[in-house]
Amino acid sequence: MANHKSAIKRNRQNIRKRDRNKVHRTQSRNATKKVLEAIGEGDKDAVAQQLKSSIRTISKVASKGVLHKRTAARKISNLARAAHRLAVSG
Repeated sequence: MANHKSAIKRNRQNIRKRDRNKVHRTQSRNATKKVLEAIGEGDKDAVAQQLKSSIRTISKVASKGVLHKRTAARKISNLARAAHRLAVSG
């Protein structure tokens, strides 16, 4: 356990930030899963809607610093590519 006043405060801040980041990370993962489920079902309308929602969520998470901006860009790109493959094949 921390002994200095500043270290005790830093621990409190880290706990709050960790909890906040966990919420955002979970939202990002859930949005990704919804897109992948829609792709698995082959429903193009649902894929387009979920993809748009997912891109927005991932971008928000990246802007808050929970994900690195390049990681977010890679995730968005992979989802868009998967959605495009469904559109082209079907």
